[in-house]
Amino acid sequence: MDVYIIVFLCLAAFAAGFIDAIVGGGGLIQTPVGLILLPNLPVSTVIGTLKIPAFSGTSFAAFQYLKKVEMNWKLLFVMMGVALPSAFLGSTLLTYISNDFMKPLLLFILSLLAIYTYAKKNFGQHVERNISERTQILNAILISFVVGFYDGFIGPGTGSFLVVAFIALMGFDFLHASANAKMVNLATNFGSICLFMIKGKIIWAIALPMAASNALGGWIGAKLAISKGNGFIRIFFLVVVVGTLIRFAYDVFFK
Repeated sequence: MDVYIIVFLCLAAFAAGFIDAIVGGGGLIQTPVGLILLPNLPVSTVIGTLKIPAFSGTSFAAFQYLKKVEMNWKLLFVMMGVALPSAFLGSTLLTYISNDFMKPLLLFILSLLAIYTYAKKNFGQHVERNISERTQILNAILISFVVGFYDGFIGPGTGSFLVVAFIALMGFDFLHASANAKMVNLATNFGSICLFMIKGKIIWAIALPMAASNALGGWIGAKLAISKGNGFIRIFFLVVVVGTLIRFAYDVFFK
């Protein structure tokens, strides 16, 4: 493989790690670049290989958040315990059927999400205290199963969906939502990696240098998010959601 391909893949991995650490959605950069630059490899092999840098970057970002942001560990253990096998199941299904039918639905959901986030200025700006612990646990199980399955089956935008779920259903602000989303995303990535390793779908010569680049981007992105706070994360979130919309719109209407 030509060196320039590895370099471009590493640049994409760095950008993905940076964006993913702040609001999620790094896969919207890393996945298309991987598919474009590695056209001769099976799609499942590309996706499986890219899960390694995704896990690496999320790990470094999560470590930064853990040092500065308070975590609800009881809630996280429940969510990670559900998300891991759910992602494994989603990745298993991916090896059998196409996921193209999901794109129009995602386009509609993301359009509503962008409009709502822009119109509701206080969305994710403070922690909601009026959600009971029982409701949080039930919502946590639902979020973990649905988003975990989505990450294993389709992938791009998982971090953003987790952030929204933490804010809308769990009452978190943007900073705490981003921090907790990283931990759940670690579980979903690991669940998918287990499946792809069993299937022999990971090319380590590509995955390892990309993992180092993604980790560096994740480390820098997390530190920036922590220092800038909720207002900055909200703006960044809107940019990523709009970018996701454009990507899915292209897939739906022009492919």
